[in-house]
Formats: sequence, structure tokens, C-alpha cells
Amino acid sequence: MNLYLGALLFYSVFLMALGLFISRRVKSSSDFLVAGRSLGPGRLFATFLAANIGAGSTVGATGLGYRFGLSAWWWVGSAAIGSLLLSQFLGPKLWRIAKQHSLATLPDFLEFRYGKAVKALISVLFWFGAMAILAAQLIAISTILNAVADIPKWEGCMIGGVVAIVYCTAGGLMSSAFVNMFELAVTMSGLLLAVPFALHALGGWSHLHELVLAQKGSGAATDSMFSMVGVGSKQIFAWIAILVPSFMISPGLVQKVYGARDVKAVRVGVGLNSLGQVIFAFVPAVLGLCAFAALPHLANPDLALPSAMKLLLPRWLGVWTLASIFSAELSATDAILFMLSTSLAVDLYKTFLKPNISQKKLLVVSRITSAGAGVLGILLATLLPSIITAVSIFYGLIAVSLFVPVVAGLYSRRVLSTAAISSILSAVAATVVTMRLTANHGVGLLSPQAVGIVTAAVVMLGFRFLHPGHVEDNTAFAGGTDSR
Repeated sequence: MNLYLGALLFYSVFLMALGLFISRRVKSSSDFLVAGRSLGPGRLFATFLAANIGAGSTVGATGLGYRFGLSAWWWVGSAAIGSLLLSQFLGPKLWRIAKQHSLATLPDFLEFRYGKAVKALISVLFWFGAMAILAAQLIAISTILNAVADIPKWEGCMIGGVVAIVYCTAGGLMSSAFVNMFELAVTMSGLLLAVPFALHALGGWSHLHELVLAQKGSGAATDSMFSMVGVGSKQIFAWIAILVPSFMISPGLVQKVYGARDVKAVRVGVGLNSLGQVIFAFVPAVLGLCAFAALPHLANPDLALPSAMKLLLPRWLGVWTLASIFSAELSATDAILFMLSTSLAVDLYKTFLKPNISQKKLLVVSRITSAGAGVLGILLATLLPSIITAVSIFYGLIAVSLFVPVVAGLYSRRVLSTAAISSILSAVAATVVTMRLTANHGVGLLSPQAVGIVTAAVVMLGFRFLHPGHVEDNTAFAGGTDSR
């Protein structure tokens, strides 16, 4: 066993033990689902940023930096914009409603606002999309393990899945929030240290430019790699269209908002997370450039980050940084497992099959569904080809189907459930049709996902003006953390 693999396995055992230790505090489904609504700004910031810095933000974004250079900033930067809007606008309103009516998930809000039909539709769509992003995290973990120890993809996916299943299934959001604080410290320290050391290994910024020029062969292509808009306005707008709305209404992030102790914690904790994302967005972009300069002929861009860690960093820092990447993927994996388990346990099982289930039994169901979702994620991860492909499936589906109904439900009383259902189905259909007819290129500056969001908005506004009505909230609804 080499040093890199030994360190990662030791770290995995430590995280599982920490999660099991914290799980002793979990006494009810409220503790499991929303951490007893006890998270202050610090813990909320940590669990948000740890969840947001996952496969797409590390291995995937470095792969984009390897291909496009500094303009890969927009992948994580777009997420930061969405997080900022969530912290100041949607988040506080959603928290107040969740606190008052015992909501545990975002589909709980949709049932409260529109009824069970909308909740069922979104829950099913979301569950399939979330399986894709769970697979992305496991693919990233397997990529790291393959780079350091030549472990096959399926074995790497299984190792990562088992670790996340243990500590997420044990304590839900309560365990995740504590474990995420430790994971965040490891992740940020390792990756932030990696940038100056990698640049130093290549002879500094000016020599990095010369190395990229030698590989690209032209000044224009090199300048594009060092430009914040080098990838082109259409691609940047496509990332914005997918990621900004997704990070405003992602069910997993909204559920973390529900775990806040008050509105101030939402504004400060999630807002600081946004600032952290803005700063961190430069890390994978720069590391991707460094990896391209040192290893210009990688067969798979997803290998850029772990390969650069082994080649460009001192051995001690390489071990620490690989642990930080592994930590980032695990923290995002447990967040997605948590989303999947609550979607099945609360949004589907409790709502439609057993509405009078006790809190203790709901806790058991949540844990069982978490473990089951983890096993399915491992299987799917062995089939999907790349991290960005898997991540894009999730964010695209979330942005297209959820953004317009959630925003309309928060800010208008004249939007009925028929309008919400019509906008969701129309948006998904428009996205799929556009992808088919344009070979996924979109129309003008509009990506297929942007076309879907615009379609949803048009349909929603059409119902609002042509078939207006006044809806009353479903006050008889009892959310996933009621006292039964």
C-alpha cells in the first residue's frame, strides 16, 4: 500500500467514526432532516461550502481549466452568484415558511403552496436527477483513487460510497454539519496551498504562460487560456443559465437553509459561503492551467487535478491535497445522499403512503433510504462516462423544472397548481426538444436549459394573465418535522 492510499483510507475511517459519534445526538427525524433547526452562521457556512465544493467544483472544474483556462472560473463563479441570491432573497422567505409550518424539504414547500400533485412530479424528477450528481461525486472519488493507486473505477466508487453511506445514514444533517466543518478545513487548506506550490514548480506565472504557449503554438490560443472570457460568451451564458438558478433552489441547499436557527444565520452563513465560492473559483482554473502546462496530453481531463497533485507538489503536500480533494468529494456525496433519502422518506413515503408515520419510524425509513440510494449511486457511477456529464444532468434538470415554480410560489398568490405543472412539463419538453434538434448547441446565446427556463416563465406568465386565480396555502399540510 502506497503512502497516498494509506492516508486516504485512514482519513475515511476517521470520518466514519466522527459521523457515528455525532449520530448519538440524533433522537428524532427533526434532528436527522433539519438538524433540529439549530445551525448558526458558522456551521451553516461550513456545511454549505463543504457541500458546494464537490466533484464539479474540484475535479470537474480543474478539467475545464485544463481545457479552457481561466474562464473555467465561471463554473464555480456562477454557483456563487446563485448562492448569494439564495442568501438574501429566497432563503429568508423559505426559512420563515418552513419554521412556521414544519417543512423539511423543498417539495414540502411545493405541496404547501401548490398541492400534492406538484410535489409528486418534482420529487420524481428530482430523484432521478440527484442520482446523476451522486454518481458524479463517486466518479470523482474513483478518479482520485485510480490516480494514486491504480484502483479500478468500480472499486473506487464502492469505497467512496460506503464511507459516505456510513456517516450520512448514521446522523443525517446533524452528523453532516459537524463532519463538514472538519472536511472544509482540510479541503480549503490543501487546495489553497496547492496553487502557489504548483506555480512555483513550473517557474512562476510568466513561465507558465510560456509553457502554455509552447503547447498551444499560437498567441491567440494562449491568450484565450489566460482570459476570463476565453471560452466564449455562449458557453459562459450556458453555465450561468444552469448554475445560477440551480444554486438558488437546489433541494439539498434549501434543506440546509431549513436547518438554520434564524433568518440572520441564513443571510450571514449562506452569504459567506457565496464569498468563499467566489474566491475558490480561481483555484481549479489555475490548477487546470498548471496541469495543462505540465501534462498536455492527458487522455481524460478529469485526471488533471490528481495527476498535477502527484507531479507538481512536494510529497507531504501532495498527500494533504489529495486528502482535501477526497474530502471535498465525500462532503458533497453525503449532501446528495441526504437529499435522496429525504426525498424518498418524506416527499414520497410519508406524503403518499404513510402520512401518520411516527417520528421514530420516519427516522428509520430515512436511514434505510439513504443506504439504498447510496448503493444505486454506486451502480450508476460505473455507467456514466464523466463528471461534468453527470453534474450537468442534475443541474440542468433542477434549473429547468424547479426555478420558475419556486420563485413564482414565493412571490405571487395568483399562480395555481395547474400553472406550475404546465410550466414544469413544458420546460422539460422544450429542453429535450432543443437538445435533440440542435445537437445540444441551443438557439443563439440560449442553451437548451436556458430555452427550458424561458419556456417555463412564458407558460407561467400566460396562466397568470389569461387564467388568473387566487390560491390559499395548504395550511392543513403537516411537514416532515411535525410532532407526531
